[in-house]
Amino acid sequence: MPKTSARLLALLSLLQTRRDWSGEDLAARLDVSTRTVRRDVDRLRDLGYPITAFKGPDGGYRLDAGSQLPPLLFDDDQAVALAVALQTAAATGAGIQDAAERALNTVRQVMPARLHHRIDMLRVTAVTPSDARPAQADSRVLMAISTAIHAREELRFHYAPAFRSASAQGQGQGQGQDQDQGAADRRRVQPHHLITWRGRWYLLAWDTDRADWQTFRVDRISPGSPTGPRFTPREVPGGDAASFVTGRFRGSGGPADWPCRGEVILDLPAADVSPYIHDGAVEEVGPNRCRLVLGSWSWNGLAAAVGRFDADIEVVGPAELKAAFAHLARRYAAAAPAPAPAPAPVDDGSTAEH
Repeated sequence: MPKTSARLLALLSLLQTRRDWSGEDLAARLDVSTRTVRRDVDRLRDLGYPITAFKGPDGGYRLDAGSQLPPLLFDDDQAVALAVALQTAAATGAGIQDAAERALNTVRQVMPARLHHRIDMLRVTAVTPSDARPAQADSRVLMAISTAIHAREELRFHYAPAFRSASAQGQGQGQGQDQDQGAADRRRVQPHHLITWRGRWYLLAWDTDRADWQTFRVDRISPGSPTGPRFTPREVPGGDAASFVTGRFRGSGGPADWPCRGEVILDLPAADVSPYIHDGAVEEVGPNRCRLVLGSWSWNGLAAAVGRFDADIEVVGPAELKAAFAHLARRYAAAAPAPAPAPAPVDDGSTAEH
């Protein structure tokens, strides 16, 4: 029989892996008697772990949530995964960088020596893409929204405008306009999902006043109190919140696919193109040629995206993409400076008639 301390850790590890355990199953896994299991459960309770016993054919035990967070037990892989997740917390925009750093230091202090090397070798720097323009969301606002989503209660909040005109910012001017603007920013919604997209947090909700699905930037939300009445959740169009919101951001208003998609042949190796196409598809068709299928919010936008590759382009289709290239060609030609006129030939008199 293992020592009591090691046996308690093993018992705690088992209780964390699934919700319910029978006494006989625990005894078999620990190679002890059910009486020993009962005594060890009592010891864990004395240490602050909220373990409850439930009735049944064999009886059993369950590790419940308590009013305080007791010490937890992680295996090596879980501890490394936790350390990596804490290092990338800064990129979530959830306003938890300081708390994540303190938690990482706490985890590292109690790690055994064999794991210190693995963590030190796995230093992670989370970098948000420059075009993502991350905006910090208040963790308290995130919790308030999450609570309303979980409770299925309507949420009332003020929604700050993306920008304000200079006249609206002037003191003593436009007072009526400010009042109208404030009234327009008051929202009443049925919150459904919190979603992260390119460094920002968004709320997907059914706007009861506008009778339509809306996405709201969380960093512009100031929740009111208390929340509203309970509601019955609606089905998100398409059944998938992530696909629906992705489609909204891409401009199609619904499905996740781009509204404009085309195919071209580039005089570049596929390996030089693939790092820059995100959700497109690239296929090698020759030593220095590749086929690229890409989407965008407009045909002109798609042509411009393809044009950024410094290579010759053959448009496979559709016709709308070819027309977009022609349109951009005319626009770029008009923007280019006119070529300087060729200098006139100089007559040196050698061809003059005598």
